[in-house]
Amino acid sequence: MHKLFKHITSFIKILLLSILSVFLVSTTNAEQSVEDIIKGRQALFSKNYSTAKRVQSYASNGDFDESIELMLEMSENYKVLIDLFPENTKEGFKTEALPIIWEEKNAFNALMKKASDDMITLASVIEDSDDIRGTLKQLMWSNCKACHSKYRVPH
Repeated sequence: MHKLFKHITSFIKILLLSILSVFLVSTTNAEQSVEDIIKGRQALFSKNYSTAKRVQSYASNGDFDESIELMLEMSENYKVLIDLFPENTKEGFKTEALPIIWEEKNAFNALMKKASDDMITLASVIEDSDDIRGTLKQLMWSNCKACHSKYRVPH
């Protein structure tokens, strides 16, 4: 029961922080410079990538409490990212975002929502998974790949 309480408490903290972040991002996007917005979304994507590597490490080692907390954090980050692609941020400041994001904004937003939802699903199933690596691939890494292959400049 203590473990469940800890997860619920962590989730509530992350949820409150995310709601505050979304509110602040929404109200300050108009006041932020294009450079700040682009660098902010780059930093958040980078953070999600480094967090995903930590999730993989923790989950593979059976450290589910740590990995679940990070999964929930990533979920909230995806929600915040939806608001970090205003029309005036298509170019400049080494953005690697492709124009198709703005051409297919609803599809991009749906992918960010799916990534967020999949992280919540992952948090709920990871401890009972018979194939942790496969579950991580299906619910976490596949979303990264889908976004990179369609919406980001190839590397």
